[in-house]
Amino acid sequence: MCLGIPGQVIELVEGYGGQLALVDVAGVARKINIGLLDDGPPEPGSWVLIHMGFALERVDAAGAEQAMGGLELMGRAREPESGAAQESR
Repeated sequence: MCLGIPGQVIELVEGYGGQLALVDVAGVARKINIGLLDDGPPEPGSWVLIHMGFALERVDAAGAEQAMGGLELMGRAREPESGAAQESR
């Protein structure tokens, strides 16, 4: 597994030769290039590891959690929860 930022695919973006997907990265929707994935476009809900705007590898939810844990060990904290999520506690 490469060290990358995990993101969950929201939807494929129309046009762009099928190379872009809208991906939830730490609560922010970002357009990510999926053209480097070997086995075709990912399904909405699936997880990918992202490096420099490119999805490099598919992972499952456990792999995404492991990648985030690795980033935290290197000093990158998770994004703070939104105000609504914090207020619900």
